Amino acid sequence: MFEDKSAAKTLENFKVDPAKGLMLGEVADKQKIEGPNKLTEKKKKSLFLIFLGEFKDPMVIVLFVAALISLGIGIYNAVTAVPPRAYSFEDMADVIIIFGVVILNAIIGTVQEGRAEKALEALKKLSSPTATVRRNGQLVEVKAEELVRGDIVILEEGRTVPADLRLIKSFNLKTDESSLTGESLPVEKDADIVMSDQVGIGDRVNEVFMSTPIVYGRGEGVVIHTGMHTEIGKIASALETGEDEDTPLQKNLAKLSKFLGYLTVGIVVLMFGVSLIHEAVTGTLATAWPQALLDAVALAVAAIPEGLPAVVTIVLAMGMQKMVKVNTIVRRLASVETLGAVSVVCSDKTGTLTQNKMTVVKAYADEKLVDKEHFEKEHLGLLAEGMSLCSDATVDGGIYGDPTEVALVEFANGFNMHKADLEKATPRIDEFPFDSVRKMMSTQHQKGDKKVVYTKGAMDQILKNTTQIMVGGKTRPITQIDLDKIANAASVMASEALRVLALSISYQDGEIQEKNLTFVGLVGMVDPPRQAAKPAVATFKKAGITTIMITGDHKDTAFAIAKQLGIAEKPEQCMSGDQIDACSDSELQEKVKTVRVFARVSPQNKVSIVKAIKANGNIAAMTGDGVNDAPSLKSADIGIAMGITGTDVAKGAADMVLTDDNFASIEKAVEEGRGIYANIRKTILFLVSSNIGEVVCMFVAIALGLPAPLFAIHLLWVNLITDSLPAVALGADKKPDDIMNDKPRDPKESVFARGGYAITFGYGALIGTVTLVAFLLKPWLNGAWTLDAINTYFAAGENLEEAKSMAFCVLAFSELFHMLGMTDVRHSFVRVFKDKNILLWVSFFLGMGLQLAVIEIPGVNTFFKVYQLSDDPIEYLWVFLLAMTPLLAHEIVVFVLWIKNKVQAKKAKAQ
Repeated sequence: MFEDKSAAKTLENFKVDPAKGLMLGEVADKQKIEGPNKLTEKKKKSLFLIFLGEFKDPMVIVLFVAALISLGIGIYNAVTAVPPRAYSFEDMADVIIIFGVVILNAIIGTVQEGRAEKALEALKKLSSPTATVRRNGQLVEVKAEELVRGDIVILEEGRTVPADLRLIKSFNLKTDESSLTGESLPVEKDADIVMSDQVGIGDRVNEVFMSTPIVYGRGEGVVIHTGMHTEIGKIASALETGEDEDTPLQKNLAKLSKFLGYLTVGIVVLMFGVSLIHEAVTGTLATAWPQALLDAVALAVAAIPEGLPAVVTIVLAMGMQKMVKVNTIVRRLASVETLGAVSVVCSDKTGTLTQNKMTVVKAYADEKLVDKEHFEKEHLGLLAEGMSLCSDATVDGGIYGDPTEVALVEFANGFNMHKADLEKATPRIDEFPFDSVRKMMSTQHQKGDKKVVYTKGAMDQILKNTTQIMVGGKTRPITQIDLDKIANAASVMASEALRVLALSISYQDGEIQEKNLTFVGLVGMVDPPRQAAKPAVATFKKAGITTIMITGDHKDTAFAIAKQLGIAEKPEQCMSGDQIDACSDSELQEKVKTVRVFARVSPQNKVSIVKAIKANGNIAAMTGDGVNDAPSLKSADIGIAMGITGTDVAKGAADMVLTDDNFASIEKAVEEGRGIYANIRKTILFLVSSNIGEVVCMFVAIALGLPAPLFAIHLLWVNLITDSLPAVALGADKKPDDIMNDKPRDPKESVFARGGYAITFGYGALIGTVTLVAFLLKPWLNGAWTLDAINTYFAAGENLEEAKSMAFCVLAFSELFHMLGMTDVRHSFVRVFKDKNILLWVSFFLGMGLQLAVIEIPGVNTFFKVYQLSDDPIEYLWVFLLAMTPLLAHEIVVFVLWIKNKVQAKKAKAQ
């Protein structure tokens, strides 16, 4: 830190003469020690390693082992057959499909995780490619990466600062630090200032920083930090070390995967053990164990929802398209759902909550203080004309100039007093530019046969040189009463955190003299809140979501905007960057529970705030547009960058990008995120309940000593086709209208919470039961009621294949009917006719069509080892009657809940 050292002390520290600069030998020695003045990055993980990492999932491991076992048993059966036979394509069907599913899911996971991290590349692009330096007493142009500490750098308007510098000379120097600090206005720099102590980056007016453009003036500086040691380098370091955390959904799916993996292994071992004991008792162990192992493999396939990863990815992808409609582009797929769990939204002020456009909102002239809504040309015409003419900005034909001056020009435009017309009528003939000592600017214009001078600047400086005041178009000496009225007006503006500028007028023939001025009036400017921001904050509050403002601006300005928007109510809810630096981690955790505005913060402060919010168990969303926001965007659960004003660095570090830079779009995105999570939860409950049905059917049959009702290939078909298509359709359901009335869900909450277990196991047991009934229906209809009689029936002819075909069809069709009920577990399925989700009906009829094709088309049914049912239409009647059971059960549950709610409402009314 060099802000608390004078320019002379800094030069002495680096042992450099500013008139000569470093000698070439010194530069070469320093380059060897310090290295190049550029940003470095860590080595990225290759796509191949990401692909291999996908096979660590417990469900994938179980499927992989199941495929190997199936392959081994198929080869064993072929070799031990009498006579021995070749290993056929039919033997490989299960293996091919299982391996195909495993590899497909790995590819999907790789594509999802393998997005390129572009934040650091964007940071590199911000660096200045060349710099003008003084070396060996000569001015030379060098590559910025060749700079070393102690180099003397020449700064001019339009150039980009190539490293962190301590200024040694400055002439009206201003830099744009908005992307680095969040400061919305150009920052005036002064080489002569020496800080009494070390201060935050936003207050170091005697330093300039790498990547910030020079917007005005000129200067010289000595390089104090290069490369990764610069302020922007620290941001790059934070981006390197920050790891992408799993989203709540990813954590839930990981837990589900582990649970299902362990459950599957347990069930398979138990089932295989039961089968071996049964075969040992019946004396068939030597010949029947391979089939028992294959049945165990089928059970493993039944327990695992193979289509789940692909379905979740597809539903999230559909959610991404919904997000686009609310002006949000999602860069990280899993982030779509995370928005639904957000409990704290940390928003930048400038450009997100505000319009990023300085605007005159109050004016004082003719002894009247008026708001923007009551501006009148009669009283404010001269004030507007003078402010516009005494500025270098233009807005007609493109906006150019300092944001403050742009606001003054547009103030005049509001009265149809366009600058081009004003300058044509009263052309500028001389000027006295602004400087930080006088804090004023004057321009002289030819107005008819007179020369008029307009002077604008800080109110106290204007009033020091004022002797008269203009009221109602007439000039008179200024009195103490006038000064008190002016001070009172300025005080009102200051209380609202407005930037106050004063204007005076004088008539002078010679050189401009800023004396004996006539006071005209004051204007108060601010970057006003967006109109849609306040309702969005209110909606968040209703939804249990806290809005926090984090900005590089001053505390008073930030609080004024926060109060207007309903974010903060009292000054005690504000905290500065210096105060954050003085806090321990535990103290900051307590502060973020009540503080709603953080002002004058550094990039490190922003990261600390986000970490403290997360440490309290919240899901934090963070918005930002500047380089300074990148580390906090990456640290947050959801990083949201601005699409219009956002830097490439911010966009690269963010999970999503707002295309309209509007805070209200975040509220819409959160609403969509909640809807998407609700749909994903429905798909998971639907898929897992279907798998539980398969497990129940297989486990009960084998435990009773019956043949397995389904082959592994049947279960894979159901899981991948007649389960996955409906699951995708459920993911396309419209969100409930009242979804923003709920509080944010607990990120640790299981997808099976709030009735999920009852739905999953209840419908799973029902589907398993009706599938088993379908398997046993033919033996029962033929009088076989005992286990021995049933096994004898299955041993005859094609009875077993026909029973398996019945079970296969009922399982597939029952899950299609189950989908209709899962669209809304609390209301009748007839609502699907109103919601117009065309995918539901496409998946329903397509699923039925594909299932019928598998059963009835010759060759296809051979591959799937099933029997045609069309020879006996009664069989299809039984199939559909049994398959509709889950939907009938859903309607009964809905009716019971309706009666229960009616009774409770009646009791409440009676009380």
